[in-house]
Amino acid sequence: MNLTIKSTENVEYMIEEIKNKLKVLNLGAIKPSHFDEEMYEELKDIYDLVMKKNSFSPNEMQALVEELGSLRKNK
Repeated sequence: MNLTIKSTENVEYMIEEIKNKLKVLNLGAIKPSHFDEEMYEELKDIYDLVMKKNSFSPNEMQALVEELGSLRKNK
């Protein structure tokens, strides 16, 4: 998968991978449909950070989820 290309499919892929790596319990809280390509670079930065680390402290988890929340589309 080429994540250098901004696409809906890549957004969906990154969100699913972040959820899997963080073991998000409330899967409904983070859905690919909540994000769009306007925030692609920010989402990619979070994805890269999450994929580099093997484990996360509770504070890191909270900060990542809050950051993802701030990137959500405003509807």
